[in-house]
Amino acid sequence: MIRQLIRSYVLLVAVGLGLFTVPVAFTLTAQLRDDTELSVKREATTMALLLGNGDTASCQALEEMARAYAEETHDEVQATATAQCATELPRPRQDAALTDALEQGEGTTDWGSDFIWGRDLVITAPASQDGRPVGAVRIVYSTDNLTHRLWTIWGFRAGLAVAVLAVAALIGAVVARRLTAPLRQLNDMASKLSDGDLTARAPVTGPQETQTLARTLNQAGERLDTLVASQRIFVADASHQLRTPLTALRLSLDNIADGVDDEFVREDVEQATAEVVRMSRLVNGLLVLARAEAKVAAAEPLPLRDIVSERLSVWRPAADERGVTIALRGSADDRPLVLATTGHLDQVLDNVLSNALEVSPDGGTITVRTEARGSTVLLEVLDEGPGMSDAEKSRAFDRFWRGQGLTGRSGSGLGLAVVKQLLTDDGGTVTLADAPGGGLCVRITLRAGQRTG
Repeated sequence: MIRQLIRSYVLLVAVGLGLFTVPVAFTLTAQLRDDTELSVKREATTMALLLGNGDTASCQALEEMARAYAEETHDEVQATATAQCATELPRPRQDAALTDALEQGEGTTDWGSDFIWGRDLVITAPASQDGRPVGAVRIVYSTDNLTHRLWTIWGFRAGLAVAVLAVAALIGAVVARRLTAPLRQLNDMASKLSDGDLTARAPVTGPQETQTLARTLNQAGERLDTLVASQRIFVADASHQLRTPLTALRLSLDNIADGVDDEFVREDVEQATAEVVRMSRLVNGLLVLARAEAKVAAAEPLPLRDIVSERLSVWRPAADERGVTIALRGSADDRPLVLATTGHLDQVLDNVLSNALEVSPDGGTITVRTEARGSTVLLEVLDEGPGMSDAEKSRAFDRFWRGQGLTGRSGSGLGLAVVKQLLTDDGGTVTLADAPGGGLCVRITLRAGQRTG
């Protein structure tokens, strides 16, 4: 918008300059041409009068005047006479203009070109005696000086126009930035809202229309913040409050199972207990997701490889029970720092490794790779499970959606949703891709941190 306003402002100034400067320049050019033609024609007419007198004094005066004029202007004076007064001036070439002057007594003006003028201005003035033509005087006036003055006229105005346009562009930039400042503030607020910062507000400044828009956006942000905060509080409180009765219900079911000898009743109790355990996982996942969405901590530089190694050591015993190998790839000397909130990477790795272990076949391999890439750090977790179709990948981060793994179907469907929320809060990304040779690749991109002294 700033560029468009500047271009519009400069265009208006350019049109104004063109409408004012170009006609003035053409007028000055025409005036310069008319003044020059009048001056040269006056000189030629005066010399023709001397030539027409025919006496010796007039002839001498003609030669002296022609010589003085030529020395002053560096132009050439030519003369011819059909009667007395023979002069030493150069003779003009025979052409139609000379014929008209000698036969009909008519003077001519030849600028040499229809476009402004040519190289020379040729003026032929007839010399008359007793009403009949007796000769002619021709002045060949060089237009070099006129051309120089013409370029001076147009060059000065062109330079002035460029300077005015530059000043107009500078003023236009200042005015445009001032006019669009409220819009930039509104855009900053909208960007913060899109990034999840519901506390962003726009200052109520600028024209009346912008102030009205700012108030509307601020009210919408406040309502949205209130609604989302209420939702988060409800989810967190409900999840927290449900943990106690679920724990009590599970204990009661365990007690019932211990005191029942009927095999069918025991089977029903165990099925109910499994559902209670699943509901507990779901409640715990909701509580983790609510805490992740709260985003109360700031990201800080953390050693990625140390965190990965620590979480792998926790998960290896569970993997060893099924003969699954967890391998860490990447240079041991490459120990990048990543910007993340303390505890977020632990939860991310736990969820991703839990999913990978659940879908991995017995005796399979889970590969974890880290790689520094300039301003980002790549973390990949590859399994040898059945993988996902494109449709499943597009829904994998939806809440309560569960894929069909090889071994487990009792998940809450919140694991990858929590992973995405935690990484988004830390400025990272997570995507799903096909692993080479089959399986799924969870590709996590984190911001690289700077080492301090």
